[in-house]
Amino acid sequence: MFQRSAYDAIVVGSGPNGFSAAITLVQAGLTVAIVEAQNTIGGGVRSDELTLPGFIHDPCAAIFPLSRASPFLNSLPLEKYGLEWVYSPAVLAHPLDGENAVLVDRSLEVTAGRLGADADAYQNLLQPVLRDWERFTADLLGPLPIPPKAPFTYLGFAAKAVLPADLLARKFFRGEAARALFAGMAGHSMLALESFASGAFGLVLSLLSHAVGMPFPRGGAQALSRALAAHFEALGGEIVTGFTVEHLEDLPAYRAVLLDVAPRNLVRIVGDRLPNGYRRQLERYRYGVGVCKVDYALSEPVPWLAEECRQAATLHLGGTLEEIAAAERQVIQGQHPEKPYVLVAQHTLFDPFRAPQGKHTLWAYCHTPNNSCQDVSDKIEAQIERYAPGFKECILARHVRTAHEMETYNPNYVGGDINNGVQDLFQMFTRPSLHLNPYITPLKEVYICSSATPPGGGVHGMCGYYAAQAALQRVFR
Repeated sequence: MFQRSAYDAIVVGSGPNGFSAAITLVQAGLTVAIVEAQNTIGGGVRSDELTLPGFIHDPCAAIFPLSRASPFLNSLPLEKYGLEWVYSPAVLAHPLDGENAVLVDRSLEVTAGRLGADADAYQNLLQPVLRDWERFTADLLGPLPIPPKAPFTYLGFAAKAVLPADLLARKFFRGEAARALFAGMAGHSMLALESFASGAFGLVLSLLSHAVGMPFPRGGAQALSRALAAHFEALGGEIVTGFTVEHLEDLPAYRAVLLDVAPRNLVRIVGDRLPNGYRRQLERYRYGVGVCKVDYALSEPVPWLAEECRQAATLHLGGTLEEIAAAERQVIQGQHPEKPYVLVAQHTLFDPFRAPQGKHTLWAYCHTPNNSCQDVSDKIEAQIERYAPGFKECILARHVRTAHEMETYNPNYVGGDINNGVQDLFQMFTRPSLHLNPYITPLKEVYICSSATPPGGGVHGMCGYYAAQAALQRVFR
């Protein structure tokens, strides 16, 4: 329960954005409390024994390139609180049919050398931004930069990023391998690859692969949340768990409240206090496709045909550019593709403490229509089996969450949308409303700090950081 009757600021939600907001505020010398409805902190950054005893799974976020790129998270001494990052020998693998796979190395040059005739094109696409990475990151992980800190780099990136991923891949690459690799990166957009701005996700994931890699916390994603909580409490912050906020009146007195919630839940919690115009914008906010998430306990490692796949913690399954584009298009059209684009993480090859000795875990999901109740684990397993014959014989247990169940697990995932809203060209910088400062609301004391604000989905904490800055300037000056 709360230790005080009044606070300078209260943050509702203990995901990475909620903690980033709370830490920013407590660093400014304010009295701050975080309120979490679940008994465990973390939001989408948790770990649990979902299948069998001793098998540690990450229910949502599992690979953390944006955490390693985040200017705010990197400013915190999280290693002091036990956080340790694990890097697999290769950053990512994208298997193709047979014993072939595209392997991404931290080195841009090494990766390009594996792409044959597309080597120069791959370097030319990414090298200009990587040369200016430090300044460009500040432009990338924030609201619309006016003006950009790296103007020429940003404008060069933006000219390509607005293009559809399908068009961008065909424009730059001639070979199947490079096109497939880019399609797998762009699939994170949860958009049709023919949609404008889907190319941005292909570019950003490719850049992150070389700039920071794709690591994960040793022992489970919960290690990151524990470190954030420990640092927040060391600074004097207070955490209250198991407390559901239905209305603002449920909270103690405050000067500012920051809500790490979806726009739909902001309307529910703040209620009739919101002016009609702003409320209508929140109600028109568009949510994207959902995910069906499967966690596996395995008797042995996945028997990949391509040896390269055993070197990477992260894999994209889906085949060629054409196959991935077709699968994502079907999802947007409300269908469940027979051959979905599947994202996979195999942590225990590089972090054996997540499973009993000799055993393994596997993390996987594919996109489905929003709020789908359909269990498509059979389709996910067929895609894995396509590149790893015998996989099904390795399964000891599985835990499935449909898109509908993902929202039950975390109300921010409306309809199973783990990005908390479509991130297309029209909603990239109008999240959650059309406003120069998207973190504020018409109520001076109320702010939104979830991934429904720029820069959107991913574990980087920057939505919370910028929302806290807005509150500091507007309320606490």
